[in-house]
Amino acid sequence: MLSTEEQISRFKNGFPWLDVVAPATPAKGIKVLDPSAGAAAVEYAKKARVNGKCKFVPASGAASRMFKDLYAGLAALEADSSKPLPEDSPAARFTREIASFAFYDKELFGQPDGSAAKQLDILRKMLGEEGLSYGTKPKGVLKFHRYPDGEVRTAVAEHLVEAQEYMKNADGSANLVLTISEQHRALFEEAIAAVAETFGKRYGVKYNIRFTTQDPATDTIAVDMDDKPFLKADGSVLRRPAGHGALIYNLNGLDEELVSIKNIDNVSCERLLPTTAYWKQVLMGCCLALRDRIFGYLRALDENPSPELCSEIRKFFAEELCVGLPSADPELLRSKLNRPIRVCGMVRNQGEPGGGPFIVRGKDGSTSLQILESVQLREMPAGGTHFNPVDLVCCLHGYKGDKFNLPDFVDPDTGFISSKSYEGRPLKALELPGLWNGAMSDWNTQFVEVPLETFNPVKTVLDLLRPAHQ
Repeated sequence: MLSTEEQISRFKNGFPWLDVVAPATPAKGIKVLDPSAGAAAVEYAKKARVNGKCKFVPASGAASRMFKDLYAGLAALEADSSKPLPEDSPAARFTREIASFAFYDKELFGQPDGSAAKQLDILRKMLGEEGLSYGTKPKGVLKFHRYPDGEVRTAVAEHLVEAQEYMKNADGSANLVLTISEQHRALFEEAIAAVAETFGKRYGVKYNIRFTTQDPATDTIAVDMDDKPFLKADGSVLRRPAGHGALIYNLNGLDEELVSIKNIDNVSCERLLPTTAYWKQVLMGCCLALRDRIFGYLRALDENPSPELCSEIRKFFAEELCVGLPSADPELLRSKLNRPIRVCGMVRNQGEPGGGPFIVRGKDGSTSLQILESVQLREMPAGGTHFNPVDLVCCLHGYKGDKFNLPDFVDPDTGFISSKSYEGRPLKALELPGLWNGAMSDWNTQFVEVPLETFNPVKTVLDLLRPAHQ
């Protein structure tokens, strides 16, 4: 971790712009698999030997941003309840279609009638303590889906259903690790306890569920607009969680070799599970096949680092991973091969906000595949075709069976500075390199196209009205 002085220096000097060569596209950088190649990857995943596997789900933080539009509507009504909200506003649509959401309770919400009084009543009961208090709860415990038989599932419940479908071990168990805030632990325990036994019997699975929390030691200081430490009312320096990049330390604590990563809000109704599971198995097969090829090269280098072998490895890097190397030196090749591996699903860009796949030139002159956010780019290069849905499969062990120390592969020059506020006062916050951005910068990376049907995030409450959630 950076010292306080180093953090303040980051605020003053910022982070260097990355040297982006080009967007990764199907022409170069993103593999597009035909049906036979996809089926072969699934079979590889089923047969490959793995030293443990688990599903890793970033699930910390409250869902307040999910309800931003509702808070805006509530504020407007509390300021002036003489007339209803504009019909085309998100909050008005929410109150109008309240009965379509899984969390709808007729006794609590009643029937919408379009009046300002009813809109105000619904929004208060949705967000306030006299109702569901959804604005302060984590996304994972919110009711996302209602099934025809009346069953209602939270987001975390849907992750349990997914896990048994594509992450089940030979002994019938499924391992899940959820990153949570300690303040929400009881809510998660309650939500999981409500379904784990039922799902265990229904799907023939035994769940091994672990919670992990972000280490306060990874918090970073905040500064005021003059880049001086931000002081709270009691005179102490404000420290803040450093973004999801800090989760690299939580990921580093896992013993399993094969890890699937997917955000808590990217789930869908069970009817889409066959598609979701198939493509997750495709990613696992691609990751394990890449692992085995890299391990083979490392063992071959141990035996005889011949010029022919080194030339073949250099060609492999260029053709398979978009890694352009300045030479075929055996030690350079070994250092580039002996790294954690990730295979990342990429979907066609439909205008969603967020990061994307790029080919980037590093400090040593070599190129590599990276997932970047717009704030890391001086300007957005033309020609991009795909978007990062946060659908990753990772191999965290080396070819001799040892665990990698993942912080060794973080690029500290790829953090973020964001504008925030505290008790109404503006501040600047320092975020560590993102988990799938700079925190995995020095991993061996492969991008694979996956269908848009596998990407169904819930960024706003109205996303729950989309077909994948109904």
